[in-house]
Amino acid sequence: MQNRTEIRECSTLDELTECVQLQRDVFALPETELSPVRHLIVTKNAGGFTLGAFEGGHLAGFVLSVPAFLRGHRAFYSHMTGVRPEYQSHGIGARLKWAQRQRALADGVRYIKWTFEPTKARNAYFNLEKLGATISEFQENFYGIDYGTAPEVAGQKFGLASDRLFAEWNLESEKVVALAAGEDYIESRAPTANIEIMNDWLSLVAADPERAKSEQLRIREEFKTAFCFGMVCRGFYRDDERPAFLLYKD
Repeated sequence: MQNRTEIRECSTLDELTECVQLQRDVFALPETELSPVRHLIVTKNAGGFTLGAFEGGHLAGFVLSVPAFLRGHRAFYSHMTGVRPEYQSHGIGARLKWAQRQRALADGVRYIKWTFEPTKARNAYFNLEKLGATISEFQENFYGIDYGTAPEVAGQKFGLASDRLFAEWNLESEKVVALAAGEDYIESRAPTANIEIMNDWLSLVAADPERAKSEQLRIREEFKTAFCFGMVCRGFYRDDERPAFLLYKD
């Protein structure tokens, strides 16, 4: 499948409209939270871009890059990356991200940032170990309470805070350059601390929402404490039982 996939910029109104429909299909967001065609057009005219992965002319996934600043440098904010379910686990998400890096470097930009949920082990491994991003910022309830993430409890809507970690992608770091070349990268130092999470967050939420909320609060406090001590998250330990973020004192 990868050999047939074409990665290129979405530039026509029809292609950008497909990006909006893909959001509906993949993220199941309410209409008010979708990035509309006008947003994608404005982003392009402000210096950003939307890359699409096309299979036989059909949009399989896309990544949106919004102009931004990170630590005083020009950057892109990777607002959204989505791949249709039937195309997932085929490396298309990774190809979109590496194409995003290549395009950013061609534009003279060396940094990309985005957010992800601290409770999602698969995303954490992808961002930290497959792409080489780092984390030094945590935002509590970034988008507000999400009432669509858990079943009703005692007849009441059960909401979970939308806590987020900020991935920072230094496109020319030693680790990122090695990974981009298809090489392994071995961290020479032992981690200072780790933050364990669950391997299957969605199953926990469905089975025991109250415990999920308790675990979310624990993870939140551990990240806030680690960052207060100046630690940076540079890796992720993948494990069926006790996956964990790996933090280092810089």
